[in-house]
Amino acid sequence: MSIPGTLIRHGDAPLLTRHHIPGLDPSGVFNPGAVRCGGKTFLMLRVQTRGRRTLCIPAVSVDGLAFKVASSPTHFAGLPDIQVFHNYDARLTMLDGQLRIVTALDTDRGCRNAIWNAAGDSTLGFAGLERLEFLSLIGDQDTRNAVLFPERIGGRYAMLHRPNETALEGGPVSGSAISLCFSDDLLEWQDAGKVMSGNFHFWDELIGSGPPPIKTRNGWLHLYHGVATHFQSTNIYQTGAVLLDLNDPTKVLGRTQDNILEPRQNWELAGQVPNVVFPSGATTSSTDSEGFAPDDAILRVYYGAADTVVGLAENTVGAIIAACQQELD
Repeated sequence: MSIPGTLIRHGDAPLLTRHHIPGLDPSGVFNPGAVRCGGKTFLMLRVQTRGRRTLCIPAVSVDGLAFKVASSPTHFAGLPDIQVFHNYDARLTMLDGQLRIVTALDTDRGCRNAIWNAAGDSTLGFAGLERLEFLSLIGDQDTRNAVLFPERIGGRYAMLHRPNETALEGGPVSGSAISLCFSDDLLEWQDAGKVMSGNFHFWDELIGSGPPPIKTRNGWLHLYHGVATHFQSTNIYQTGAVLLDLNDPTKVLGRTQDNILEPRQNWELAGQVPNVVFPSGATTSSTDSEGFAPDDAILRVYYGAADTVVGLAENTVGAIIAACQQELD
């Protein structure tokens, strides 16, 4: 049974598993970034090797369902002069006609977010994702889950990110709020304040951005992950949605009271990290002449499940907007 305003899984099986990765025998494939351009859907997959090393590998599909995965990992050119242990969780955004990528870097200075430009050979069929050129690091603070807005706001570039300011017992620092920052050049960023906080005691105590925001007539539709710490037992990662003002994204216009996707399938409940659905990529089936996704557009959400496989869930843009607005009615 599907509940109005929730995301509906595309079938009962994962969309991609480790068996889809050519030439490797990895432990898992998960947390894909996604973008649709030129009539095709492109993913950047996070692949974890048996040595616990992280690779990013692009994939392409005509229908958004059957993907061809590249035979080689993405090459990252020009890494900053810091010690990087892992480079992962790519978020893909078309911005100013250029495919931009934001990744998280685990470094000797904590977690940082990095911006890259797709710079590979587009004739190879992966939109240039087989080679990325470094553009900038985002600030000096420990932060993660950064996503670029697909267009400038008030003439400036905009980004959501999650400062890591919450210490987890027995684990790394995490975050319980999503913040906004602006830039004139994608190089230097200025903080614009907190957008939203987690809800202690409920499904989204700890939060972080999912895919980049989607422009709609009602506002910026943004999916995020929420973590229920579940009284210090197993954490449960779920998906929610929030609607932000088009001109001032620090203004929340609506937010789902309940999650719209939670772990229920066996492959979401069991894996390298159990009880996880982690939204990281999203596409819409159409936009109008001004770049707005209409209410009847199909929203496809590509997500990591249990840090082991990739799942796909969908609904209309309008249905998710309505779920955001329920609390306001």
